[in-house]
Amino acid sequence: MHFLLVDDNAEITKIMSKYFTKKGHMCTVTNDGRNALEILQGQKFDATLLDLAMPEFSGRDVVMHLKNNGKINDHNIVCLTASSPSGEYEDELRIMGVKAILKKPIDPDVLLDFMNQFQIKH
Repeated sequence: MHFLLVDDNAEITKIMSKYFTKKGHMCTVTNDGRNALEILQGQKFDATLLDLAMPEFSGRDVVMHLKNNGKINDHNIVCLTASSPSGEYEDELRIMGVKAILKKPIDPDVLLDFMNQFQIKH
């Protein structure tokens, strides 16, 4: 699989990228929401792992932009968050087109298992 990893914490994207690459997957990494949009406009990924809480241009901003431009269904967006979003907020993200919302920190093996199951379903 080819993942787009989006998180403002460069250490997280470095660890995730290294892990996924070691497991035979390809990764494109960015630490900025606006840059993620540019990448998504020019490239297709099996899944985008998107941090919700980023400064300046959040993961939610990325999702809203894709939704407002009719592009959300072109992408498999899985959001990651260290906070505990309300059920209402999660519902809003799902209605906008987010495929899943996962809690950080998450064990890389658990995340990869989820992504493998997710890929089979989609």
